[in-house]
Amino acid sequence: MGIRINLDEILKARGMTSKQLCEKVGITEANMSVLRSGKAKGVRFHTLNRICYYLECDVGDILFFDGELNEEDGDEES
Repeated sequence: MGIRINLDEILKARGMTSKQLCEKVGITEANMSVLRSGKAKGVRFHTLNRICYYLECDVGDILFFDGELNEEDGDEES
């Protein structure tokens, strides 16, 4: 996969629902669902900043590299 999302665990640890975080961050529940599922192709730094602020965590607590090369997007070497 490449980059993994650890958002559900942090939400649970903070006692916050995804809906509550959406309201604080200012994104739709649909976009939060895409991010939480790991299907997002990207995330804005502004959004990531707000998520980290409201969850009182670091970016590395939310996103981590699993050691695999993600070639789903045609990221092949020439």
